[in-house]
Amino acid sequence: MTETGTTRPGVTERATLDKAAAENFPVAPFFLPRDWRTDLMAVYGFARLVDDIGDGDLAPGGADARLLGVSPEEAGDRLVLLDAFEADLNRVFSGEPRHPLLRRLQPTVRRRFLTPEPFLGLIAANRQDQLVTRYETYDDLLAYCELSANPVGRLVLAVTGTSTPERIRLSDAICTALQIVEHLQDVAEDLGRDRIYLPAEDMKRFHVQEADLATKTASASVRALVAYEAQRARELLNEGAPLVGSVHGRLKLLLAGFVAGGRAALRAIAAAEHDVLPGPPKPGKLQLLREVGVTLRGEG
Repeated sequence: MTETGTTRPGVTERATLDKAAAENFPVAPFFLPRDWRTDLMAVYGFARLVDDIGDGDLAPGGADARLLGVSPEEAGDRLVLLDAFEADLNRVFSGEPRHPLLRRLQPTVRRRFLTPEPFLGLIAANRQDQLVTRYETYDDLLAYCELSANPVGRLVLAVTGTSTPERIRLSDAICTALQIVEHLQDVAEDLGRDRIYLPAEDMKRFHVQEADLATKTASASVRALVAYEAQRARELLNEGAPLVGSVHGRLKLLLAGFVAGGRAALRAIAAAEHDVLPGPPKPGKLQLLREVGVTLRGEG
């Protein structure tokens, strides 16, 4: 056991938790209190694993399926895995979960009085990914983000004991923006999974066909579409940015990092002239630090 009362990560857990380093923004940076870092990484472990199930990105060998009680014959069925994962989540709240990442989550749930709803939302988003691969309108996409992204911000507020209705509203704007930014970065990757998160009505408006998203470099029409969606994300980030000024201390710096991560990613997309098809434009660390400073000063 560690000092925080959780077991040390095993191979299966480590493979999932190590992905935190690749995120656009810090998940549980060093400057946070240790108990916050422990709990935020437990939440991240859940969110990352459910995404890996939904995307078919589980570690080779089928260990996660076995841990969830899924037979080898059904281990390739993502909906079956998600159902088993939801059943194991229920055991977090009323029993003994099977998967080590959910056992790691259980003390956090108890310590922070977390409710099942945000976790269920993340599972529902990944279940939707198996059934819905195109979004007709921007409102349809926002409804998806309500499941896929907004629960994460709500969990951060709950872990840090700072939830209020207004902060949740602002957090939702930030999280939806970050989800849209990620979709813009990953247009090519998502298309490879037969998913398009660019609203069909917007594609039609900018005269973009699905085949235009499969090329090595973006046409002028695709770049204009990406710029349009990036502006929407920027406006959402600006709408949610007052959340940073509503808190104090190290939490203020953490939330500034989230907003800055989104803004820096948008600048990287703009610097690539909105051509996201060769691969996801990523900001450098210096750009991220500059954006953190701007956000902390309320200049964004």
